[in-house]
Amino acid sequence: MDNNNYNWSEKSVFVENQTGTVAKKFFASVFLWMFVALGISTLASVYMANTPEMLGYLINMETGKMNILGYVAMFAPLGLVLLMGAGLSRLSYGALIGIFILYSLLTGVSLSFILLIYSSASVIGCFAAAAGIFGLMAILGYTTNTDLSKFGPILMVGVVGLIIASVVNMFLHSSGFDYVMSFFGVAIFTALTAYDVQKLKRIGAGIEENGSTMAVDDSKKLAIMGALSLYLDFLNIFLFLLRIFGGRK
Repeated sequence: MDNNNYNWSEKSVFVENQTGTVAKKFFASVFLWMFVALGISTLASVYMANTPEMLGYLINMETGKMNILGYVAMFAPLGLVLLMGAGLSRLSYGALIGIFILYSLLTGVSLSFILLIYSSASVIGCFAAAAGIFGLMAILGYTTNTDLSKFGPILMVGVVGLIIASVVNMFLHSSGFDYVMSFFGVAIFTALTAYDVQKLKRIGAGIEENGSTMAVDDSKKLAIMGALSLYLDFLNIFLFLLRIFGGRK
């Protein structure tokens, strides 16, 4: 009798330790791909900013105006994000990775322009501050027991509002309006970080429960899209902080 109880207890501990393994692997994969994207973007932006010959393809160094390739580099990432979102079910895992890496590369190319405008100290300081804010909110989103899903629609309205305001300010050219809008941007994407992390945690739990019925490639594709959402949260926090605190050259 004692021996049977011991075996049952040992088995229970083993099962308990295995619980959540798939979800944790999914979550680790999300952050791995996010860091890969950040690494590619960082290397691309630094290389472009320090290679005048390459910058010459994007911007007229004499007039300071962007040429056609410059506008392509700036707006192509948006098109790639829409492509990944709309074609998730139809794109293969390999194709999705290719588009994700291309997006990271082109985003880095477009970010090279900020290295020409802001001082290196400002860029590094705002990057570090964005990393701190992102890390804290990621921990909060992962550990909190509060259901953050109810804030999703409000945050999405905020994002749409920021986009509309940005378009309007392209015609107004108001530095004061841009400054105030940047504070809202930091607040919205800071909250979105916690919201997205909790959502990804639940997706991972869902994969854990339905692992036998979900294709491996489907879960891998969800990890790529999760990495994209977190990458965008971090990037926007960084850019809005730079607009508030960044010192120009």
